[in-house]
Amino acid sequence: MTIAFDNSYARLPERFYARQSPVPVTAPAIIAVNDRLARELGIDPEWLRANPGMLTGNTIPEGASPLAQAYAGHQFGGWVPQLGDGRAVLLGEIVAPSGRRVDIALKGSGQTPFSRRGDGRAWVGPVIREYILSEAMAALGVPTTRALAAVRTGETVWREQPHPGAVFTRVAASHIRVGTFQYFAARNDIEGLQLLTEHVIARHYPGASSPLDLLEKVIAAQARLIARWMSLGFIHGVMNTDNMAISGETIDYGPCAFMDGYNPAKVFSSIDQHGRYAFHNQPNIAVWNLAQFASCLIPLMGEEGPAVEAATEALNHFPDHYEAEWLRLYRAKVGITNPDPGDAELIETLLARMSAQRADFTRTFRGLATGLAAAEFAEPEGFETWARDWRDRLRAEPDPDKVMRAANPAYIPRNHRVEEAIQAAVQGDDAPFHRLNAVLADPFHEQPGAEAYSHAPREEEEVRRTFCGT
Repeated sequence: MTIAFDNSYARLPERFYARQSPVPVTAPAIIAVNDRLARELGIDPEWLRANPGMLTGNTIPEGASPLAQAYAGHQFGGWVPQLGDGRAVLLGEIVAPSGRRVDIALKGSGQTPFSRRGDGRAWVGPVIREYILSEAMAALGVPTTRALAAVRTGETVWREQPHPGAVFTRVAASHIRVGTFQYFAARNDIEGLQLLTEHVIARHYPGASSPLDLLEKVIAAQARLIARWMSLGFIHGVMNTDNMAISGETIDYGPCAFMDGYNPAKVFSSIDQHGRYAFHNQPNIAVWNLAQFASCLIPLMGEEGPAVEAATEALNHFPDHYEAEWLRLYRAKVGITNPDPGDAELIETLLARMSAQRADFTRTFRGLATGLAAAEFAEPEGFETWARDWRDRLRAEPDPDKVMRAANPAYIPRNHRVEEAIQAAVQGDDAPFHRLNAVLADPFHEQPGAEAYSHAPREEEEVRRTFCGT
């Protein structure tokens, strides 16, 4: 079959990217193809399985225009004027039968002109992690990049020790980041900023009438996204400006993780030494990143003084967007659909008691509907005193159990289960990976035989640190 590419980003000036084909691999072998997503994109999944070399770069599909995107960014607050796709290649864009335009990119596809200290390859661990996490997030209703395929390369990748290599095929609304805007702003390339802004408005926010309007829409999208993360106990782990997508999707699943026991200060990433990207810091970091985005748009917004004032006012609206979405999501998590002024205090009190006893985040909220929440507390009395007020509150609700079951997943990609899948895949056994994906595809309904996937890890199973793929 032929994939109908329409590569709008490749039609931008060549300073936006470097023309770069993927580097072929020795022996491509399929780990997984996402059948449902492939069909949504108008691609025959069996054709993909029959052509694994196309998913590694051995074969360039007709109509593709491979390139590595240029961008800059703040990494852990430190400015890096040039980053770019160092181990990824954007094959091109397609328009799905639904009319949705998406990027198709290969991650781990070899060196590019932007590669830094690395070989441009990925090993199977990060590929497995990103596949599991991104598809789980999609099933949980979180805006996210998607996993189309994972393929072994038949080659060895060195990360302190040898690992089997792999390539991840990622689908995204686009790969344009805050760092993409920073790249042109740092070079005082006003024409580039203008072209990029026009491209983003046309592609993602066609209702935006100006750079300020674009800023406001991106702020609102990011506020909603971060609120969703916070409602699920998700920790991104590396919220650099080059890892914040302008589209409002979650992007770049590196050292990310879902919490087990609730701890607002929780950090998993091995490289986050000072807790910059801890769970409770994520909304504030989002604002910081968006401020960098705003600064890039100032030159397009007219006279500097009024432009700065307008951008600042837009940023000041982030808490309103975030808190409204956070409260909406958490109300549902405790079974509330009819708002009351005391709801925020009720929710915060529960979270404080969960934090004090490190109650499991996912199991506690799911347990509100099943009647098992108290069991997640070492001292259940603290929960029960809260629950009396909560039950009184629910008397005004028509069907709180239904609301809670729809808002609180039974299954999340527990770190120990993800690690189990990775370790098996390193040995060539993909069965745990496939089983975990199957369970996570339907996270809100109890599945017979899948009870173990809802369990918190035993102490010896707990994963306390996660790592970037490089």
